[in-house]
Amino acid sequence: MTDLSTFSLAGKRIVVTGANTGIGQGTCVAIAKAGGAVIGVGRSSMDETESLVKAEGGTFVSVACDLGDHAAPSTMLEGVWEAAGQVDGLVNNAGIIRRADAVDFTEIDWDDVMDVNLKSLFFLCQAFARKVLAAGKQGRIVNIASVLSFQGGIRVPSYTASKHGALGITRALACEWAAKGINVNAIAPGYVVSNNTEALRNDPDRSASILGRIPAARWGKPEDIGGAAVFLLAPASAYMHGAVVPVDGGWLAR
Repeated sequence: MTDLSTFSLAGKRIVVTGANTGIGQGTCVAIAKAGGAVIGVGRSSMDETESLVKAEGGTFVSVACDLGDHAAPSTMLEGVWEAAGQVDGLVNNAGIIRRADAVDFTEIDWDDVMDVNLKSLFFLCQAFARKVLAAGKQGRIVNIASVLSFQGGIRVPSYTASKHGALGITRALACEWAAKGINVNAIAPGYVVSNNTEALRNDPDRSASILGRIPAARWGKPEDIGGAAVFLLAPASAYMHGAVVPVDGGWLAR
């Protein structure tokens, strides 16, 4: 018989960035269903996410933070730890995307994406690990990578670079921290219904071509990613370090 407690997050406090919508929102709800307390981080209102979490009987604390601000991530996490107590897990989900032909891509669009998707991710991991190690505790980090951590994509050079980087950072930090009680792993979502894929879903030809390649024959849902995040945050994945779990409807297998 499976010991379901190994999949439980009861008594755990988890920070989720980009918690206002999409994958972040789905992850918050999944954590609540598994018994965890959620600290949601975002630039915009997270009222809807809070309502969904509370509907599952969970607790939700919202923290406003612009992760594009270089100093903000570390300061935010320090403040959360001091105000709410020990944090047991961190889900680095916040991300933005810019679309343009590579020959027209601007430095601003490059820097904006890299600052949020990669730079803030690393420094949040760093701030989290510093607190966990100083307290002599254990912790879990789940970085949201992408199928574009393995592929090139179309017209999204900075996004692709950032997601390749997110996977590399996941592996590098796992090598450093695995023996110190911190699990660092990643999820590689496929094409999920979210703000970042709205332009693709609104383009009939592009949407049809994407769906035609997905063996599951549907776009992913935020809750599809949330379930994988719970697994990587829970005791069941204790011996996983530097792993990446594709949740893509079979996209990479095609």
